[in-house]
Amino acid sequence: MTIGILTAIAAGIMLGLYALPEKYAKDFEFENTWGMMFFINMLIVPVIACLLLVDDFGGILGSLSTEIYLKMGVAALAWGVGVMLWGKAINYIGLSLGFSIFIGTVILVGSLLPFMVDELPASNVLFTILGGLLIVLLGIVANGKAGMVRQEDEQNSDTDTTTQGSMGTGIGIAVGGGLLATGFSYANAAGRPAIHEAAQAAGNPEWVTAVIVMFVIYVAGALFVMPYFYYQLTKKSLWSKFKTPALGRNLMLTSAMGILNFAASVTFAYAAYQLGKAGNTVGYAIFNTVCVAVAILTGLFTGEWAKASGKAKTLLYVGLAAMVVGVLVIAAGNGMAS
Repeated sequence: MTIGILTAIAAGIMLGLYALPEKYAKDFEFENTWGMMFFINMLIVPVIACLLLVDDFGGILGSLSTEIYLKMGVAALAWGVGVMLWGKAINYIGLSLGFSIFIGTVILVGSLLPFMVDELPASNVLFTILGGLLIVLLGIVANGKAGMVRQEDEQNSDTDTTTQGSMGTGIGIAVGGGLLATGFSYANAAGRPAIHEAAQAAGNPEWVTAVIVMFVIYVAGALFVMPYFYYQLTKKSLWSKFKTPALGRNLMLTSAMGILNFAASVTFAYAAYQLGKAGNTVGYAIFNTVCVAVAILTGLFTGEWAKASGKAKTLLYVGLAAMVVGVLVIAAGNGMAS
């Protein structure tokens, strides 16, 4: 269990840092930066990882049933839409708040989805986990309020409806994206057992299962994300933006984003396996809460809350603390099941 928790924490740190390089891209619009990132993240990195790390990769994929692919594919498509919305939310409301609202929603819903695949734990374990998720929900509410207070601090005495709309829209996008992105948790729970069996039969180490699971999820997610960005780049005539002298710099930044994101997901999948029966629920909560903590600290260090009042920052810290406490309660529930 200790290895699983430490691995989930490492995964959360990577995910919390993955969007940071986006702040330093030059001459790109949202569609250029995130379109390039997702192309690298969903198609290039997973393919290279599987070809380098997986023995009999083609045979393993061929052994999976149509039912497994359908379950994982539909859930992964929803996840793809969700992570695309996440990128938009970060552009609207910043790293710290974008991560807090999005990931908080993911924790709340995504931690419950594996129960649709796996059997329910004992009642005392289930209620402990649900209690932890309720505390996480309180943290989400506090973070949302922090964003609204920050908006009030930053706007002039005259009401700025554009700023209000931007903050409200960003929070709405983050919540909607978080709901859809919970498909990641379901896809992992639905596909991992069969993929693990096939990977082990091919003589792969246990951790390789996580690489294959993420390959299926990421490639399926790309079926929506890539056409979307192609359409947006064409509609807004943004292809010419790739001709900037900063292309090499931006390519390195988006590659770092893509690698960190994929590595975080693979590490989480392995953590969920190490955590045992309730690993998808507990590992998911730990993984995402650490991610939020790292993103909030990153947002503070990069000046996102420089103009925010003490009240706004206090609400942000209270929200983060509630999410951490909630995850500790969830972890305690998992310990009761062990």
